[in-house]
Amino acid sequence: MTLTLENLIILAVVGLLLLLRFDAARFGAADYDDEESPGGMRTRLGRLSWYLFGVFLIVVVYFLYPQPLSELHLQMGDPRLLVFVAGVGLALIGMAYAALYAWWRYGEFKFPPIRLYPAGILNALATAFIDEATWRGILMGLLLASHWPVWGAIAFQAVLYALATRLGSPGRPRAMLWLSLAIGIVGGWITVVTGGIGAILVAHAVTRFAIFVATGHAGQVTPSAAFDEDVVEEDSKITPQGWEVVGENQGR
Repeated sequence: MTLTLENLIILAVVGLLLLLRFDAARFGAADYDDEESPGGMRTRLGRLSWYLFGVFLIVVVYFLYPQPLSELHLQMGDPRLLVFVAGVGLALIGMAYAALYAWWRYGEFKFPPIRLYPAGILNALATAFIDEATWRGILMGLLLASHWPVWGAIAFQAVLYALATRLGSPGRPRAMLWLSLAIGIVGGWITVVTGGIGAILVAHAVTRFAIFVATGHAGQVTPSAAFDEDVVEEDSKITPQGWEVVGENQGR
């Protein structure tokens, strides 16, 4: 990529996209990182602004870059039958992973309240689109256009993506870290094969929604969230401070 003014602007916008993903916690849109979010309108507006800003930056790159479809993979991909089969197949694998994880983690499925489903669907679709367009699309496309080896570009963006989700931080579930890496590697490979992000976009969105449905959390399943119900149940068994159980020999 030659250092023209237009290309410098593109690199700056790509940098903003990467920083936006790293800073998702500030907007309440981080993966598995906002159990302590206060909720309410302010939190919802913050998350919505993250979605809108991410989509806006992707649109800017799309119109500024000379070949956004062929080089940055900002398209569904071809052949369409392969895209469809790969997308559905990977989505089914993602659903199975979510179900197995929830069963292993909790011993049951913790279905969320119905009122949270619209937010869960929006989170799954919007986050999957921003992630795939940014990492498997724009970033990997720029690496390949800079003559990186294919598997080098796939591995680099996958590791950087896993770091951006902060799933390697202490206390985060390792099963979700491996899932993030798998999405990055498999998504990168299928994007190169089909020339578009369509298949992995479908699989990513379905997997995110499946995790939401199976665990009862809109993407957040850290240990603190996982045991909220258990802590409440245990606390309910503790008598108020100062109370004591009167023994058989007391009070006589």
